[in-house]
Amino acid sequence: MKYNFNEIVQRDNTNSIKYDFAHRRGKPEGLLPLWVADMDFKTPAPVVEALVEKSKHGIFGYSEGGQDYFFILKDWFKTRFDWNIQPEWLITTPGVVYAIATAIRGLTQIGDSIIIQQPVYYPFAETIKINDRKLVVNKLEHKNGKYFMDFDDFESKIIENNAKLFILCNPHNPVGRVWTREELVHLGDICLKHGVMVISDEIHQDFIYPGHKHLVFADLKPEFLAITITCTAPSKTFNLAGLQVSNIFIENKEIKRKFKKEMQKGGYNEINIMGIVACTAAYSKGRKWLEELKIYLGENLDFLRDFLSEQLPQVKLIEPEGTYLIWLDFNELGLNEEALEDLIINKAGLWLDAGSMFGAGGEGFQRINIATPRLILEQALTQLERAIHNK
Repeated sequence: MKYNFNEIVQRDNTNSIKYDFAHRRGKPEGLLPLWVADMDFKTPAPVVEALVEKSKHGIFGYSEGGQDYFFILKDWFKTRFDWNIQPEWLITTPGVVYAIATAIRGLTQIGDSIIIQQPVYYPFAETIKINDRKLVVNKLEHKNGKYFMDFDDFESKIIENNAKLFILCNPHNPVGRVWTREELVHLGDICLKHGVMVISDEIHQDFIYPGHKHLVFADLKPEFLAITITCTAPSKTFNLAGLQVSNIFIENKEIKRKFKKEMQKGGYNEINIMGIVACTAAYSKGRKWLEELKIYLGENLDFLRDFLSEQLPQVKLIEPEGTYLIWLDFNELGLNEEALEDLIINKAGLWLDAGSMFGAGGEGFQRINIATPRLILEQALTQLERAIHNK
């Protein structure tokens, strides 16, 4: 391949949340971190070059994306997902979680119920609760190593709690599902039936494994488009989270008005100029890099699968359909949450994401980020193997 994803980049002392702030986050120093969705790969060279050129210009005034920015987004979503976005739908924000929080405040009232499908990306629940809304959980069903939606429970929970909003995770983080057309349509029809608006977090849409296809929820039916806020970003795809740019799409004029009003309440109306530059370069010149990255991630997944099968058969891989965040089942070890955390942190010397933080059904699981050079992944798995065999 043209790109060297085996290169190990020194990340200590770079103000990296992933590497430099273990103690601040209650962890011992010196852990090998494979937790947050932050890749250990340099962003594509054209992105770096574009940022350097912008830096040389030397002026970093108030900025926003113009027509050229939109057309680059339009081409990306059309060629990759056959989705025809329109310029009047676009709102840029510093991040998807920011957009979710804005939508929660703008579209619901204090005390309103919001439904999510746990185990799921933990900021969903945190953002609902910190904004004084009621958290309602439709727990995913785990059957034979795969996760499914419980549609009867989903509809019952909506009715019982008069839910106003649903936050969809597609592709799903952390269980790795890429929801099918049938699943998404069934889900959307229930939301339409009961007047539930949808926030669709599709930030991992560019990481889909062979045999699966990402479907934009809002594009499945015109009626879905009218009730949905679609959240996207280049940050996970091209490792740009620190540049803080996300692209949010809202077709419904009233929903968009409420969303923008809530943004204005916070005094926010411009995004990071470097985020605009990076997104533009990544979407226009980063496709080859991304395709090679996906091959490398597939090889990392193969390595992980083989290692577990041969060395740690008691740790079960939940086979992912998408994302580079892999869900591992440690329940066969028979450890409670405290003992499992002790094994991972103090005995294996690893920093993973404990399954319990993702909510109901996460107990006994750990999430591991495989977007790292193979040597680092091998080191992590070797440390885990030694810890388990010596426990």
